[in-house]
Amino acid sequence: MENARIEAIYNETFSGLKLFYRDTNLPENLISNYKIGQIIKERGFTDMTFIGGGLSGNFRYLIASADAKDLSKFDPDASKTGHYLLASDAYFKVLDIQQAENKTQVFLLNIPDNAVSLFKNSISNIEEEIIEKAQQRFKDKINLDLIPELQTEDWIERTRLPIGMSIEGEMFFNDSEINESPQEIAINKNTKKIEIKKPWWKIW
Repeated sequence: MENARIEAIYNETFSGLKLFYRDTNLPENLISNYKIGQIIKERGFTDMTFIGGGLSGNFRYLIASADAKDLSKFDPDASKTGHYLLASDAYFKVLDIQQAENKTQVFLLNIPDNAVSLFKNSISNIEEEIIEKAQQRFKDKINLDLIPELQTEDWIERTRLPIGMSIEGEMFFNDSEINESPQEIAINKNTKKIEIKKPWWKIW
């Protein structure tokens, strides 16, 4: 893959990147399915909020995405919950997993479906930087008060299911089947990570 193409993909992924929250309660057998570096795919829509309070359950998805849709533009009530949505069949890379006080945060990066192999087989300096931000968010928010608007029956129902797997723990996507291209093998072995100049991105 040419460097210009790689930079275009990273520009698409990280330019305008925002952080979103999705809390639920998950049993340990589902939580243990997530591994750092893993690529997952969510079949359904992904409901999430930009409002970050204390963890509503034992598990939080912190989701970084530049592609989420603000539903308040179509539904004024959605502004109360800070409701954003990702379309079905979205792909994510598991960047980080944090655990403290019997609570877990899994940090997901929303990635383009045409760049799954690239993200699986390489890591960038930008990924490393946003992981630090995600870890700090977990520390800062784990003991905050809950957001009342996110405790309603409707919101809890919207966000109760795991991302990337069924409630029985069956993963929707097997990332072990992703093949390395010669260019991506070279990225891994020769440069270890992709260095991207980033005057154009700032996480929100």
